[in-house]
Amino acid sequence: MAEQPTTEKILLDTDIGSDIDDAVCLAYLLAQPRCELLGITTVTGEPVKRAMLASALCQVAGKEVPIYPGAADPLLVPQKQPEAPQARALKNWPHATRFPQGEAVEFLRHTIRAHPGQVTLLTIGPLTNIALLFAVDPEIPSLLKGLVMMCGVFTEHLSTRATRVEWNARVDPHATAMVYRARPPIHRSVGLDVTTRVTMAAPAVRARFRTPLLRPVLDFAEVWFQQREQITFHDPLAAATLFDPEICGFERGRVTVELQDEALLGQTRWEPGADDGYHEVALRVDADRFFAHYFSVFH
Repeated sequence: MAEQPTTEKILLDTDIGSDIDDAVCLAYLLAQPRCELLGITTVTGEPVKRAMLASALCQVAGKEVPIYPGAADPLLVPQKQPEAPQARALKNWPHATRFPQGEAVEFLRHTIRAHPGQVTLLTIGPLTNIALLFAVDPEIPSLLKGLVMMCGVFTEHLSTRATRVEWNARVDPHATAMVYRARPPIHRSVGLDVTTRVTMAAPAVRARFRTPLLRPVLDFAEVWFQQREQITFHDPLAAATLFDPEICGFERGRVTVELQDEALLGQTRWEPGADDGYHEVALRVDADRFFAHYFSVFH
């Protein structure tokens, strides 16, 4: 008898409701048969509305997943993401409206401690909740199975003078620096170096997002398409690597985060092959393999 693929215990921290890729990612996790989604925490402006969006997808999927609104504001810098625009589509989908308040960090802490060495923390938004978690309980990183983040841009500075700063890292740069200093057993980043290679134009999205769980995502996406003509699958790519590691190629090195230059706050810099390098950074992606894998879970 063939060995059954193992399930993965996942905690998702998300700013669903801004860039559409968070909803695209959550739909994938809810449809992925190998994903045991232990809970969802939301982060940055209007976290309760973001929790409602997550609830809408969970209800369509028929799954009861604990959802906790987290930090609304970054640690030290002004808010750059005060609203959740896709909440305008909530009127079309049943969703919960009441959530536990002020408990997101404690929920993460308790869940990880209840499953030592088993939980992968998947972060696809600004890192405020995670920085607070690691500050409150410094042992938590060592109790994770791994930390996988959609965050950063790493290789541009190696060959150019580009100064791009990835959005999740920029929104709360001090939290970003705190999380990159942590040392979980696996510390993996999927950044713009590879995510910008997996895109889909709006007409193709409308044609393919037809299964029941992708219909609300398409509804949320119509808000996104009012200002943009495509989806970049930043967050779903990070999630997919948990279940098919061959989608991306990773290399080890050391990541540092800029906190001195005001214009570059949150910029991630990667030193490949550093002697004490404990960060894994995605450098390659098989886009065809990713899209085949992503859509294979929807029926």
